[in-house]
Amino acid sequence: MDEQTIHEILDKLKNGELNEFHVSKEQFSAFRTVLVKRDDFKHFRGIAKQGGSVLFRYLQEPRS
Repeated sequence: MDEQTIHEILDKLKNGELNEFHVSKEQFSAFRTVLVKRDDFKHFRGIAKQGGSVLFRYLQEPRS
């Protein structure tokens, strides 16, 4: 997964085009690297799943 694709996915989550996005264990490192650089980083919640995958959702209120 390249950086541009990750930005597109994160923007779709933010805009409500996607409710959630599943990131595999293999893709997580690249995904997180892009995510933490965003100004709205605290609006994203990652929910760990069994096997090392993570389900990301966008929150209207930033997490603390």
